[in-house]
Amino acid sequence: MIPTHLAVIMDGNGRWALLHGMHRSQGHWKGAEVAQNVVRWCNDKGVKYLTLFSFSTENWKRPPEEVHAIFLILAKYLKEKTDELAENNVKLKFIGDIDKLDDKVKRVCLQASARTAKCNGMVLNVALNYGGRHEILKAAREWNGHNDFESHLYTAGQPDPDLLIRTGGEMRISNFMLWQMAYTELYFTDVLWPDFTEKELDHAFEIFSKRHRKYGGIA
Repeated sequence: MIPTHLAVIMDGNGRWALLHGMHRSQGHWKGAEVAQNVVRWCNDKGVKYLTLFSFSTENWKRPPEEVHAIFLILAKYLKEKTDELAENNVKLKFIGDIDKLDDKVKRVCLQASARTAKCNGMVLNVALNYGGRHEILKAAREWNGHNDFESHLYTAGQPDPDLLIRTGGEMRISNFMLWQMAYTELYFTDVLWPDFTEKELDHAFEIFSKRHRKYGGIA
């Protein structure tokens, strides 16, 4: 069974680089290649929504040179791969507070999103400067008590994630989609993100297909 909405915490880039005697930024370059593959695999397999946790509100605590490298990689890939997304009918959206980003990075993000705005295939959410608590507080400030609270979330109009995959061996959700993941199935793997393969993705889907989702009821 293929999840309608897959969320992914792409963890382990820095550790992978250190294990291979590289600078942490080289792990992020490799991780970006894997992310590109995962987008293609999910689109081919029929996933309707894919959300990748790219940069959290807490990641600003990392060394400035690593933060700079992450956004450099993001901007490069958006410039080079957005046409490919559009050709494959993938709609790109950014969830998170991108107003806080460098103007050049924000501009590239907005241009990429606009380029794919008319696509009606898989929706690719890139969580950028995203924090689950921040999202809930933002929605609460905007909500007037009469309309639908969820319409003020970044993922308004989208189904909640069916499955979360987290690589890198950690077993927590790290402030990611706290509202949306109330009933999400969780899959953790020790595989570091740069080593994540299509076989690993298929295994996660196989495990997911064997879960009994009761949503508080009785199977």
